[in-house]
Amino acid sequence: MTNPSRGGILSNLRVIELGQVLAGPFAGAVFADLGADVIKIERPEGGDDGRRMGVPFHGDDSLIFQVFNRGKQSLTLDLTTPEGLAALEDLVSTADVMLHNLRPGVAEKLGIDGKSLTARHPRLIYCELGAFGHIGPERLRPAYEPLIQAYSGLSSINGGQDDPPIRMGASLCDQGTGMWAVIGALSLIERRHTTGKGGIVNVSLLETGLVWAAAKLDAYMNQGQEPQRHRSGHPDFVPYEAFDAADGPFIICVGNDRLFVKLCAALDTPAWVTDPRYLTNRDRLANRQSLVDALNARLGSGTRDYWIGKLEAVGVPCAPIHTIAEAIATPQVQALGLIQTVPGEAFTLTGLPISFDGVRPALTSAAPKLGANTLKS
Repeated sequence: MTNPSRGGILSNLRVIELGQVLAGPFAGAVFADLGADVIKIERPEGGDDGRRMGVPFHGDDSLIFQVFNRGKQSLTLDLTTPEGLAALEDLVSTADVMLHNLRPGVAEKLGIDGKSLTARHPRLIYCELGAFGHIGPERLRPAYEPLIQAYSGLSSINGGQDDPPIRMGASLCDQGTGMWAVIGALSLIERRHTTGKGGIVNVSLLETGLVWAAAKLDAYMNQGQEPQRHRSGHPDFVPYEAFDAADGPFIICVGNDRLFVKLCAALDTPAWVTDPRYLTNRDRLANRQSLVDALNARLGSGTRDYWIGKLEAVGVPCAPIHTIAEAIATPQVQALGLIQTVPGEAFTLTGLPISFDGVRPALTSAAPKLGANTLKS
């Protein structure tokens, strides 16, 4: 089973994906966007649960399924049967990478765990995407994104000081885990050039969540410092947060004392430059609230575009706080070419945030229909 029409930087690789919903399928989508031949193995009855996550969008499949499964082939196998497992074994023998985010313990039960498969196929790169990790007392627990954001502490550092713990709106742990899987696989492929052998990549949502929160974790472990929440703000810089102009919010990022002097010039507040409360960033940290209150009073007197124009003129980093619709409509986002029309379809998807020699990998096809590439007997 081949896909000879594919091109791209990883067109010499074949990837077998046993992915469900998001983390595994996202890793497969990255490989597919980069040109790899990605064969998605699905259950004959219903396939990937992601097909039904949301209302029908393309045929009976959801939009989220299109987002994370574009550019792949779909092959249905019943892995509870000897015939299905034998067919998978044959496919794995032709593959460079196999990745899965099966429920913990399932791969071992089926005899397709990393240790077993790499013993039978020594050149294989085996990527296991788990929930809580491959070791530890909770390694067999399943999870979804909100659960891991809660467990890892990410939810507790999101939002403002008086807010309840809040889930971050993007699936950072799921997609981040998929990304780490791809990085790990490519690392072992590079090692394979020297050793001739593959290996096992273990990644998990919990480890990803902990790494995204590493600055907060490390501050606590090394300084005993529980993180404070600042909504749009930053614990180590002031002013470095959102403010309300007369007609809408925008954000100002003053990352050093030189920028603070420029900010004061743009706002026509020269007295702040010599005010002992605000001389350095550490002074401003100690007097955060008084400065934020003064800035709110000053910035409320003008429109957002007015203040952004003044600040950009002197080189102070700032930006409007966009809605999704506003962000997509900006000339900058349009110029990036990140949003691409799917070939042969009347809808668009967001591509990879990476370019090679100035060229972004192009989307190749929509997500496959369930079993579209299954060999008929």
